[in-house]
Amino acid sequence: MSSPAPGSSGDVRPRPADGYAGDITPQQAWDLLAADPDAVLVDVRTEGEWRQVGVPDVGTLGKRVVLTQWVTADGRPNASFLAELEQAGVGPDRPVVFLCRSGQRSIGAARLATSAGIAPSYNVLEGFEGAPGFRGVRDQEGWKVRGLPWTTLETGARAER
Repeated sequence: MSSPAPGSSGDVRPRPADGYAGDITPQQAWDLLAADPDAVLVDVRTEGEWRQVGVPDVGTLGKRVVLTQWVTADGRPNASFLAELEQAGVGPDRPVVFLCRSGQRSIGAARLATSAGIAPSYNVLEGFEGAPGFRGVRDQEGWKVRGLPWTTLETGARAER
């Protein structure tokens, strides 16, 4: 639970992607959220992941994380996904940064949001934990490993659902 890397530029240049605004690194996501008061972070992991692994903490930016599952714990698509985004105030003409565990589920979320007129929508490469490393542990990449702020729900996260 540390601060972002010093000297971050705030210059977000997404990698091109099909069907959404593009892929950005965890640091670029932080920089965008810090630079644009309208930008919002949406964590699309499951409730179990939020509770067991933690959630990004953007409270120092005066923001909250929107927690909306892309799929439920049993692997079914969340049929209320777009409605939940709307209820959380996520809408058109507002940059939206989607994050999951490793940057895969959030691609689908960014594509669906874009097709619904919620744009620009970005995917966070590496996600919150990243892919497993050589030993099968998720300790090589991702929001947490990059030293960006995070917290647990049990200890009073600023994230709200």
